[in-house]
Amino acid sequence: MRIPDTDPGTPTPDPGSFRDWDSRVYALNGRVLRALGPDGLDGWRALAGSELFAAAVAEGKLVATEEVDERLPEEAGAAAVLEHERIPFVSYPYEWSFSMLRDAALLQLELVRRALDEDLTLKDASPYNVQWRGTSPVFIDVGSFERLREGEPWQGYRQFCLLFLNPLLLQAYTGAPFQPWLRGSVDGIHPDGLRGVLSGRHRLRPGVLTHVVLHARLERRHGDGERDVKAELARAGFRKELVAANVRRLEKLVRRLRWDPGRTTWSDYGATTSYSEGDAARKEGFVREVAARRRRGLVWNVGANEGRHARIAAEHADTVVALDADAAVVDRLYRELADEGATRILPLVGDVTDPSPGLGWRGRERLPLEERGRPELTLCLALLHHVSIAGNVPVTAFLDWLADLRTEIVLELPTRDDPRVAALLARKRPGAHPDYDREPFERALAERFEVERSLELAGATRILYAARPR
Repeated sequence: MRIPDTDPGTPTPDPGSFRDWDSRVYALNGRVLRALGPDGLDGWRALAGSELFAAAVAEGKLVATEEVDERLPEEAGAAAVLEHERIPFVSYPYEWSFSMLRDAALLQLELVRRALDEDLTLKDASPYNVQWRGTSPVFIDVGSFERLREGEPWQGYRQFCLLFLNPLLLQAYTGAPFQPWLRGSVDGIHPDGLRGVLSGRHRLRPGVLTHVVLHARLERRHGDGERDVKAELARAGFRKELVAANVRRLEKLVRRLRWDPGRTTWSDYGATTSYSEGDAARKEGFVREVAARRRRGLVWNVGANEGRHARIAAEHADTVVALDADAAVVDRLYRELADEGATRILPLVGDVTDPSPGLGWRGRERLPLEERGRPELTLCLALLHHVSIAGNVPVTAFLDWLADLRTEIVLELPTRDDPRVAALLARKRPGAHPDYDREPFERALAERFEVERSLELAGATRILYAARPR
């Protein structure tokens, strides 16, 4: 995990962990600590002594954790303190592609199933408990594990449906992206809401009747919470084998879900670029020369598309966040990287003109993009014309954003003579975007950055700049 330290030397509570009083997370001098209450300590000791813990950590599926002798503030009420390994970059499910959310869901279900084998369970099922090492999902909330109480159902089932299953069903069956829904509510997609979207023909598809229609009906009927469902199930002889069977059915359903986006605006961009083979090689060489100057901890590739330049940056960085607004492109890149076993590139869905904001309680439970780790190097290739002309963001405003990040940059300027820029400008009124030209751009760039090198490509219709902040 990676939590910003607001005051080095003083434990800083993670703004997203306050809901579980028995398992609170803190940052301290670059370390990630967890304060456990008495019940949390009991669950941890049961997990730590199980075969599941050692095996899942070794497999990279569970965050490495150890009990430490550390003092935390009195309000933490710690019966014990754990220390976790740090995850390179924190991301959220509304930034994931379809395949990423599906793989995270399968990890959640696998851990529940394996926990049941050792008389353990997980008390919740939130995708926010899953993070990534490159394209490998890792479960980070060891405080979610607790001893199994015979006769009780899996408490996380409802949350699993709201935050994992319903978003996947939405996109798989309708093609509608789940990301705006999850960004609109940190609690996920409620069955009543999804039921209203899925038409009659969709209700015959796997999982919809059981996990959406009937779920919505039960919530309306018993939403007042007056019934003691747990007690009723215990009296009826509910057993863990029934929970395990339900988890296996969910795994089978999730594995079968597919999303076929077809062709999108950017899915064939790499194949249709106006670069010659020689210019493409020179561009790659330019990026490689800058990336190889020194080892960097975090690199952003904004507008990453097929990930060609993210792969180059990853040769000389610990972590590369490959951000693109096209979910289909990100999904394809994720699957390619996963097949390669890539561990340094994290592909995310995101539009730089409308980045992930702060969400949840007081807008602090889920942090804005730049508060989760500032890049040392940012690649902005074949991007500026989309931000400035298509997105109507002034060139100076975009450069101000990069300058505020205090990052080195590799930035590409496609000039007005570039065919793609000309096509964008043709849709605008005459004289639009007077700031989008080489001379005013270079002047604004020099005011904010020290340009170290530039390179003209495609007959000077595209220029690359390498610069560092002043």
